[in-house]
Amino acid sequence: MLGHGRFLRKVADMNFAEAPSPAEVDCLLRNAELRDAIEPYLDDETHGDINFSGMPTEVENRYLESMLAWEHAPLKPVSCWFEPPLRLPPAGTLAPEQLRERLWSVIDRLYAERIVLDFTDHLSDRDLYNLIRREILPTPIKRVDLPDNYFHWDCSAVGALPELGVGQWYPEPVLDSLIWLTYYADAAERAEWETDFGVDLPPREVPPYPRALPTAPV
Repeated sequence: MLGHGRFLRKVADMNFAEAPSPAEVDCLLRNAELRDAIEPYLDDETHGDINFSGMPTEVENRYLESMLAWEHAPLKPVSCWFEPPLRLPPAGTLAPEQLRERLWSVIDRLYAERIVLDFTDHLSDRDLYNLIRREILPTPIKRVDLPDNYFHWDCSAVGALPELGVGQWYPEPVLDSLIWLTYYADAAERAEWETDFGVDLPPREVPPYPRALPTAPV
């Protein structure tokens, strides 16, 4: 078996000038268990992409645990991550203050479920509310139950594109990323895109709706 064979090799390679600590043995045994558990999910191509050489066993174990959590995670709409399922009324039924209150409440609830909204500052409160209601909540996503696992939703994929000059044309990858390039990319990132695609981007703009949303590492 993949895991236990590797466990025996690791034990054989250890320097026994000092006996391994119980914690080290437990770590290796856990590694063997995780490798055996993940093996059915790996095809030859996937397994070839994973390189654990030089990786501390504890780090490898955390990575394998995240892989297993992903494989076992249920796929269901974000609205059904909540009990009862989270439903939002149409934006048109809410006064501006009610909408703002609902928006921040749902942002906090999404974050409590480790869903982070990135690049929202080009969207008005109403636009962001509609994005959450119409796109995020109905979308099936794997719910990975690990404390350090966050799902990042890129909100720069929606919204009004910057105004283009007459006859101005961009290739599809640039057009798809134009909101991010205009409002969020730094000078070095913009320059790299201009060089790679041979285009002149619209001037960088300051996002009109700055927000201090909860964040998490990618």
